[in-house]
This record gives sequence, structure tokens and C-alpha cells, in this order.
Amino acid sequence: MNIHLIKIVSLSLFLLTQSVSAQRVKDLTDVAGVRTNQLVGYGLVVGLPGTGEQSPFTEQSFKTMLSNFGITMPSNLKPKIKNVAAVAVHAELPAFAKPGQTIDITVSSMGSAQSLRGGTLLQTILMGIDGQAYAVAQGSLVVSGLGAEGLDGSKVLVNTPTVGRIANGAIVEQEVASPFNTGDHITFNLHNADFSTAKALEKVINSEFANPNDPATYIAHAIDNTSVKVTAPRDPSQRVSFLAVLENLEFEPDSPSAKVIVNSRTGTIVIGADVRLLPAAITHGGITVTINETQDVSQPDAFSEGETVVTTQSIVNVDESDNRMFVFDPGITLDTLVRAINNVGAGPGDVMAILEALEQAGALRGELIII
Repeated sequence: MNIHLIKIVSLSLFLLTQSVSAQRVKDLTDVAGVRTNQLVGYGLVVGLPGTGEQSPFTEQSFKTMLSNFGITMPSNLKPKIKNVAAVAVHAELPAFAKPGQTIDITVSSMGSAQSLRGGTLLQTILMGIDGQAYAVAQGSLVVSGLGAEGLDGSKVLVNTPTVGRIANGAIVEQEVASPFNTGDHITFNLHNADFSTAKALEKVINSEFANPNDPATYIAHAIDNTSVKVTAPRDPSQRVSFLAVLENLEFEPDSPSAKVIVNSRTGTIVIGADVRLLPAAITHGGITVTINETQDVSQPDAFSEGETVVTTQSIVNVDESDNRMFVFDPGITLDTLVRAINNVGAGPGDVMAILEALEQAGALRGELIII
């Protein structure tokens, strides 16, 4: 293996986009209307071993909970509770989830609780963005984090002890209406918008269910670079069977547009296979400046009245490496670009500078994206 290639791999990562092979429809698209929904709620975790909190909103929530059970506390009485914590509960409601099914939930402390380990979430209503209740959560938390504190104030934290999960901790109480079984069409939305890929999807569906030579029989129509609308049966069972066939059809998506992705924080560089360069000349070199300081002691003569003085001498060395220039012919490929960069021994920072300079010069045929 070329020693320069080993060097550049150790400094940064170049991923080559290979030729795209046929993939299933389900791997490249989503069906419009088939989606998850976010739920959120506010509740109390009790039973904590003194790691809870004592804040105004926690006390208010605690009093409200007691009043729901018919227990009224005097207004001037402030409960001293350290085994209770106010928490936010959130979950994702899957598409077509039915009442009685269970979903996982995540519980996070909202105040100054030190840990939720050992706590139990009391009945908490989970609501959607429309303000309606879709699930009810309750159960014992599983907390992976751990925290310990010494008398001198020193602390040790492992992971996050103020966040826990409850597997199957919420019961679905209401189903979210879905447009999947309404209308005469279903729509496939591409994960990556591309006009050519949308047309390829339209073609493969029509080739399977229509006469490719008769546009009047087409059931699939690309409506933009993201969506393909397909005529589907109205009967729900037939629609499910129809979709099961559609999502397993295979087609070859079009290759993505030429891009160069640069992560300036990690030094990762990803160059697409379709990136090309126009004629350009690049020179790369470096200057190394070394500063060494030495101290000399100046001792006066024995019969003089002078004083001993310590002086500092600075030695500056400048080492300029040989500049190497290479010229690109029109339309060179990614492989040539990588080899040329390897030959000058450039690191990730230098590669980023070269790519930016090529774009500014108009010699880079591709979109440069810095994240």
C-alpha cells in the first residue's frame, strides 16, 4: 500500500460513494400519514432515598395530588419532602397504536433532585400537541446513572442519575387518527429529495402495475422531487396488501449530487465520487519557526564594582520546506484528487484549506459543505 495513502487515512477519513445498487422502496421512502407522534406529561416520582428536591412547584404538585384524594393540607404548613421529585415524562406514540397497547417512556428531573434511582412514577397523563390525552404512564424507574457526594463537597457522577426509563411504562388510551385509509391515493415521500429518483420510483411502480407504453394506465405520478402519489384500493385490507407489494419493489435511486462534506471540529472529510476538478495548480508548503532561549551569566572582574547579571539570548531558526506544486487536468476524478493530496502530505486542516481555495477559484465541481 502506498505510504502516502496510509498517512492520509491516519489523519482524516475519505469515504468514496460507490455505484448505487437497487434498493427496496421501503428503505428509501416513508408513507405519508404513517408517522409517530410525540407525547409529554408532568408528574411526580416518589420513594426516593432522600435524593429528591424541595421546591415551590414540587410542594404545590404534592399538595394538588393529595387534594385529589380528598386530603387538604393547611395553607401555612410546608411539607418537608426529600423523597419526591417533579419530572417531565415523554414518549413517542407509534403509528396505528391501539388503546390498551403499551409504549416505553423516559422520565427526566425538572428541578434540583440529585437522583431518580429507586423512585416510582405516579400516574401521569401524556398529552399530544393538540392538548388531548393519549396515554397514561406509571411504574418503577430504571436509572443507569449513579452519583456520590463526600462531606467535603466532592462529587462523582456516572452517566446521568436524573434520567430514567420505564419499559412499557405507559398504556395507550386513545388512537391517533391517520389519513392512511382515507382517499384514493397513498403517497411515498423520499428520504432524500431528488427529481431523478422520484421518476425512477414512478417508473418501477408503473412497470409493475400498469402498461409502460400507455400513460393512461399509470397509477404512480411523481408530484415533486420528494413525493410520488400512487392510486390505491379504498378497502383497508386490500390497501395493506397492495402496500406490502409496493414497498418490496426494488429500483435503483439516482446518484446524489456531487458534494464535499467537511467537519471542521473532527477533521472528517467526505468527498463524493462525482466530484470533479477543472484545470488548477496547487502549491503546498510550510514554515517552521523554532525559538530557543539560553541564559548567560555575566560575571564582573574581581576588582570592579559591577554586579553579576543574567542575560537571556534568543535564537530564532526558520525552516521553510520545499514548496511542491502539481497541476490538475480538466475533469479529474476523486481518486486523482486524493492521490495528489497524499503526495503533498497534507493533514486535515491543510486539506480543508485546499478544498476551500479550489471552490473560491471555481475549480471544484461540487458543493462544499462545512459543518
